[in-house]
Amino acid sequence: MELMQASMNHLPDYADALRRGWSPDNIRGAAAAEEELERIGRDPQLFVNSCTNLAGGDPVVLPDGSQVPRLPGIRLWMWDGEFCGAIGFRWQAGTAALPPWCLGHIGYSVVPWKRRRGYATRALGMVLARAKRRGMPYVEITTDLDNIASQRVIVRNAGFVVGQFCKPLALGGKESLRYRIALT
Repeated sequence: MELMQASMNHLPDYADALRRGWSPDNIRGAAAAEEELERIGRDPQLFVNSCTNLAGGDPVVLPDGSQVPRLPGIRLWMWDGEFCGAIGFRWQAGTAALPPWCLGHIGYSVVPWKRRRGYATRALGMVLARAKRRGMPYVEITTDLDNIASQRVIVRNAGFVVGQFCKPLALGGKESLRYRIALT
């Protein structure tokens, strides 16, 4: 499995995964997948370009319908000869802090038919190297209290729990864990 930048050549595979029920957004799910398909339909090249410059994209739509500015970041695709999932890394310049609407620096999702192959663990390790090169002292990643698979991915990459919290209602309202991975 490798990470690759979004490309027009592989966009049909990405769109197929969305149509098959996968979503890159584990909070908004199917609604986010539909929005992605609409954006791809309107302007495929603009969609591909937006994956490499998240800050230049549309505002983030929260589950309650409110909108917030998109942070600088990048979304990479997991690829093993076909599309496997996506991982995103976002940050604020000059600080490891994140605004309240952004629960973590890194988010990932593997398509259901490619899970349990270690792809999320490997992808997270590769993105951590990128975060370190950006000078980040650490990253924070959150996961729902009942998402044992994601917790394992984070722990396998040296993550440790720094707290339990309840997500704001606009972000799902579920009990969650905040992990930190030191990069220095």
